[in-house]
Amino acid sequence: MVDLGHAALGAWSGGRFMHFGKQLSEDELVALLRPDERLRTVVTADVYGQGEADRVVGRAIADVPRRDVRLVGTVGHDFYDGERRGAKGFPRFTDPALRGPDAYADYLRAATERSLERCGTDRFDLLMLHNPDRIGYTSEVVWDAMAALRDEGLADAIGVAPGPANGFTLDILACLERFGDRIDWAMLILGPLEPWPSGLVLPACEEHEVQVLARVVDYGGIFWGDLRTDTPMGDHDHRRFRPDGWIQRGLSVVDEVAAIGARHGLTPLQTAAQWTLAQPAVSCVVPTLIQEMEGSASTSPVPVAKKRAQLAAVAGERRLTPAELDRITQIGDNTGSMALKGASPVFAGDEQPDAWSIGDLQAQAARRWGIDPDRQLVQTV
Repeated sequence: MVDLGHAALGAWSGGRFMHFGKQLSEDELVALLRPDERLRTVVTADVYGQGEADRVVGRAIADVPRRDVRLVGTVGHDFYDGERRGAKGFPRFTDPALRGPDAYADYLRAATERSLERCGTDRFDLLMLHNPDRIGYTSEVVWDAMAALRDEGLADAIGVAPGPANGFTLDILACLERFGDRIDWAMLILGPLEPWPSGLVLPACEEHEVQVLARVVDYGGIFWGDLRTDTPMGDHDHRRFRPDGWIQRGLSVVDEVAAIGARHGLTPLQTAAQWTLAQPAVSCVVPTLIQEMEGSASTSPVPVAKKRAQLAAVAGERRLTPAELDRITQIGDNTGSMALKGASPVFAGDEQPDAWSIGDLQAQAARRWGIDPDRQLVQTV
């Protein structure tokens, strides 16, 4: 079993690739992502910067003994043969316009080997399928190929990484039911202000012994304490895709959550991490380290290095009581707050790379896990 520790660093931090806040220089990002004895795990994705994130991560881990690093790679967006489709990014490698099932394994092997080469190493501790389309969730050929990469030593473990949008609930459930014996990890959006909808799949992760790497624990920066409604955001800041009013909603409840953690000497971010790590199957959190831009009249940006120090100090042992965990769950309930991606009861039209109608596999998974899609997987707010 791969041990990632209870906190990790993500290459999407620092604004260079996903444009969260101010863009750090490459040297600053290298320093931010360099593993140490408290933060050993770094997560990269080959599509970020079309390989540039891998290269930066390679610099960050170059002078650290490999035994002291846990490296997580993600592949699946074809920026080699595919053409970028505006804000939707590059197509998935399973796009029928690019290749058929007989070429899936060759693509995954080549993409993994190229990513490893850029990172300057010969294996990933964990290799994940990045933001699959419907085919990626349901194809036995895909998951046979992923398992083969693990068997060949290119990765110690494999997993699925839905997103970046929220949803894919029924797709994850159906995928775990079919391939859970091969899948070791899932990377999900989950935090105290965003327990829905990923909370619906945690029991299945637990049953299939799939460990969860939770991202966006910081709720777009709210839990770092320096995001306000007047904080400037660039035109390409990834948080602009969030539903309207999300900052106001977060600010309206974060103080009560923070007060619960403060009783135990925890910062707001550490409180968010504690709640998340207490959820079923969750083993590790990977928030986004954001250097906010100057300009808010009510607060000054917290240096990103101080945010990293907060993350490094996240405690693995549970400090929040069951009653406190329950109260935070009540405060943060976001059920029905947004439209979800993946298999959806409200989807209509031609299948999209990130949205499609509910099929038999997904409907069966919903019934087995007691989920009513028309009630639990729709936007109501």
